[in-house]
Amino acid sequence: MSLALEQDGVLSRAQARACGLDRWAVAHQVAAGRWQTFGDQSIAVHRLPLGRRARSRVAVWEAGDRAALDGASALAWHGLAGFDDGVHVVVPWPHRTVDWPGAVVHPSRLWHPDDIEVRDGLRVTKPAVSAIRAAMWARSDRAAATVMAMSVQQKICDATDLMLEARRLNRHKRRPLLLVIARDIAEGAEALSELDFAVWCRRRRLPTPSRQVLRRGFNARAFLDVLWDDWNVAVEIEGAHHDAPEHAVDDALRQNAVTIDHVHFLRIPVLGLRTQPNVFMDQVTAMLRAAGWSPAA
Repeated sequence: MSLALEQDGVLSRAQARACGLDRWAVAHQVAAGRWQTFGDQSIAVHRLPLGRRARSRVAVWEAGDRAALDGASALAWHGLAGFDDGVHVVVPWPHRTVDWPGAVVHPSRLWHPDDIEVRDGLRVTKPAVSAIRAAMWARSDRAAATVMAMSVQQKICDATDLMLEARRLNRHKRRPLLLVIARDIAEGAEALSELDFAVWCRRRRLPTPSRQVLRRGFNARAFLDVLWDDWNVAVEIEGAHHDAPEHAVDDALRQNAVTIDHVHFLRIPVLGLRTQPNVFMDQVTAMLRAAGWSPAA
């Protein structure tokens, strides 16, 4: 079956009928030990375990005609690498859910036909929609921020589209966080994150640092986001663009230059400042103490 070979070794029963295979023909192949069936709607034209993409197809077919792959699994379908959060399927609300083993079906009022496209023969949500849903359903705020940033870094979706999709959310507990993260990603976040960092310094009663200080060393110039001159402690607030390969050399030269100049250097991703501020501020406080600062001073 050429169609099955194009679809990771699986067919829906509707596709099988369109190819001229009725239920008796399928039953004959299964009885002969050549094929196997999954649920009510899915057929594998082999006897091997299903791969990830095949499991995604089966999960969508078993969830109904209006189901679509969504969330992190849809992002993987679009090409995202390095983030695995299981198989997620979205269906319109209300809907009797039929969870396929290893998959989660989400009846959602956010379901809309304009959010869905067919890619490689499967109904999937569009990339920016998938990214926001993945963040909604992520296990933690940190994972939510990570999957949004990765989607833009790997060019799965555009930062502007991500912001628009975040604004579409209505009543979700993570809506405020997702809006902030989407804005950070879209704007690079340097200025905003430095202001937030200053707020955290005041909360911790840390000394007021200098900002955007120019340092030179080893044929390289370095603008430091935050510097405590008296203790030679610097902090770099890094937006999502710092993860791009084209920035790696410049970042390394800047950090090496200030290290040679005997500056203690800490790096804080802006998404980390959003999702784990206390952990990073504990490190800043510890670095200042190690450099000789004390609250009494």
